[in-house]
Amino acid sequence: MVDPGWSRTESPFHAGELAIQARLGIQERMDRQGRRMIREYLTEQHRKFFAQLAYVIVGTVDKSGAPWASILTGKPGFISTPNDKTLKIQATPFVGDPLSNNLTLDADIGLLGIELHTRRRNRLNGIVSGIDYDGFTIQVGQSFGNCPKYIQTRMFGFVEPDGNLYQQTSEIEMFSSEEGNLITNADTFFIATAYQDESAGIAKGVDVSHRGGKPGFVRVDGEKTLTIPDFSGNCHFNTIGNIEVNPCTGLLFIDFVNGNLLYLTGTAEIIWDKAEIAIYEGAEDLIRFHLERGYLIKAGLPLRWSEPEFSPLLERTGSW
Repeated sequence: MVDPGWSRTESPFHAGELAIQARLGIQERMDRQGRRMIREYLTEQHRKFFAQLAYVIVGTVDKSGAPWASILTGKPGFISTPNDKTLKIQATPFVGDPLSNNLTLDADIGLLGIELHTRRRNRLNGIVSGIDYDGFTIQVGQSFGNCPKYIQTRMFGFVEPDGNLYQQTSEIEMFSSEEGNLITNADTFFIATAYQDESAGIAKGVDVSHRGGKPGFVRVDGEKTLTIPDFSGNCHFNTIGNIEVNPCTGLLFIDFVNGNLLYLTGTAEIIWDKAEIAIYEGAEDLIRFHLERGYLIKAGLPLRWSEPEFSPLLERTGSW
């Protein structure tokens, strides 16, 4: 049986996404593709996928409107789907994770279900419809699969965390050498953005996405600025479409060896200047991120990953 796609008359894409698609001359093609791929429920395949995950990336927005990208972990089965429009997570945020304060009833939320060792991923957007002592429930708004582009293959394992290390949380307002080294050595990070209805002044949907590249692909430009190449993806332009209408952006960098977590929030802009883009072989555009604040949590993640096997698509990109 073929799962029906988008059932509504209006586009599955919002004004920001449509503007980027129009800029690149692909809006009509993406409308057809989006109506096939994007659904208002979870397919059986995606329900099984979420059930086997040991970690999930979460995007939320705080009271000031700042997006944050977070991670939740648990033994496979900690995510369940009572039905195709409901997803339940039995996990609570780590101490120091902004998600602790952002989980409120009716809050917009985005999920990225991702398996680095299989390079599979699925995106979901919805609202928080229930909260209890050991987790929360999401009412599904949109769900769709993503291609495996730029995902580095890594196998994971659980470790017993040192409870004292959970308390080693540092608030940051600029990049020190420690944060700079984590960022410049990264081959993977996650980015949270939100579509905002400017007339209402509230977030209408949160998205969280994966970004990958060769180590060094994220450039630290001083104490508060990062420059990131944006390589060709699924052409939905969820992330840069959100930035087009709302520059508020959150980033999450994971130290896969030591379990450190670097949470950042600030603003971003899309760079279309051809001379700047040309520095990054293979990039379609650049994302320039300006830090407002963040947190570094030392060894707080109860997972560790193996050394990466890099995506073969990175052969098309440069080294920096």
